[in-house]
Amino acid sequence: MKILKYALGQLQANCYFLIEKNNCLIIDPADEADFILEKIQRERLNLIALLSTHGHFDHLMAAGEIQQSFDVPLYINKGDLFLLKKLKQNAQYFLGYQPLILPIVNVKNLNEGWLEIENFSLKTIFTPGHTPGSVCFYFKEGMLFSGDTLFKGGIGRYDFFYSDKNKLQQSLKKILQYPQETKILPGHGEETAMDKEKPFILKNFII
Repeated sequence: MKILKYALGQLQANCYFLIEKNNCLIIDPADEADFILEKIQRERLNLIALLSTHGHFDHLMAAGEIQQSFDVPLYINKGDLFLLKKLKQNAQYFLGYQPLILPIVNVKNLNEGWLEIENFSLKTIFTPGHTPGSVCFYFKEGMLFSGDTLFKGGIGRYDFFYSDKNKLQQSLKKILQYPQETKILPGHGEETAMDKEKPFILKNFII
């Protein structure tokens, strides 16, 4: 499986292209829809689905515009559907201007467990805390797409009114059970590995 990563938008959210036999999944279709659509066309990819680690605007701003060109679903946990309804409002608040955000359609709920999409097989791990519906995606190839739950040297914010520090701690404990060699691909910043982050997390964030 080939992975392409692009840090997009003012908040530099990581948008991942997962490519297998020309089929493509996009994890966190962040800002800059024109850029994403151009990449799909240039690489001659068959886009089959959009996956969301959570409902924050900086990870989803391009989703609606992509769906205007491709009839594909957006998979997101139902716990974050309230954030989808506030994409424009939240984007304007944090960015300081009103961006063009088209409505997201064809939304499918992400349940915990293994999910098969065409020739992709991935496990959805429910990891609330940063947001009520945050998830991580684990691939048997040894990769964990952690969204804003876990970063290189840090964890996601839990100071929003809907965030929950205790749930985030439990979510971190859950993903720490995965193999130590697991590669971590976060929602912002550089990739890391479980064995590098586990000591830091246990020392600073796990009670």
